[in-house]
Amino acid sequence: MAANPAHHYVRTLAGIQMPKLIYGTAWKKERTADLVTQAIRAGFRGVDTACQPKHYFEPGVGAAMKVVETEDGIKREHLFIQTKFTSIDGQDPKNIPYDPRADLQTTVRQSLDVSLKNLNTDYIDSIVIHSPMRTHRDTMEVWRVFESFVDQGKVKQLGISNCYKLSEFQSIFNEARIKPAVLQNRLYAETDFDKGLRKFCKENGIYYQSFWTLTANPSILSSSRVREIARKYGKTTPQIFFAYLIQTGVITPLTGTTNLQHMKEDLETLDMNLTEDEMSLFDSFIN
Repeated sequence: MAANPAHHYVRTLAGIQMPKLIYGTAWKKERTADLVTQAIRAGFRGVDTACQPKHYFEPGVGAAMKVVETEDGIKREHLFIQTKFTSIDGQDPKNIPYDPRADLQTTVRQSLDVSLKNLNTDYIDSIVIHSPMRTHRDTMEVWRVFESFVDQGKVKQLGISNCYKLSEFQSIFNEARIKPAVLQNRLYAETDFDKGLRKFCKENGIYYQSFWTLTANPSILSSSRVREIARKYGKTTPQIFFAYLIQTGVITPLTGTTNLQHMKEDLETLDMNLTEDEMSLFDSFIN
């Protein structure tokens, strides 16, 4: 993967480059293609989607990838594309992207096939279980199919989302032949900012992807001390918060803004450097 400075990426457990800031596509619907095209042209090289028509329009991401390759010369290998397998529980019963009558392993394979077709690609950089299955046994059954995707060269890395129990994530990690490279959760006070999970991720080289990062933390963004730091740098409070998260070296934020100016502002955070005292201030909020 190339086209952006090396310091805009991290190297994951899977040995691949993952952008430090990723564009999220939930709830974009018919605007997905245009917004993803804007985001990539603004400088984003990572896009998060899901094979879940209820909340994502995966074909729109594929359409944007085709546009930027044809019109801007940004090739598939320059992009980090992450999608998800969503269980029947998380699907719209009227629009399930795989055969709901099939066994679990078959539905996982069908979901990947649909994603590859929607995205017009022969491989996925990162695939994530959208949330733990009803039982740990089922979660690991999905994981085994995921591992076969890596063996076949269809997927480069694995992860899980919406997993808020440390013991559950540890069990997945311990039992997995191919370890999770990412954990994607909502970073907010209600789960005590996933302190235990983030510590486990840091100790094991796993990147913690945060979603709804801004909307979930209004108290941090409205802090007088954060506003003071923002004034010092001539930046917005969301930029300062993103800069902090990225600078931890463990957290990879997702941003789903639909505003082009905000896209550009978010990308500026990749080149910011906060002082130790400023980092400590944010540590006091979430650690």
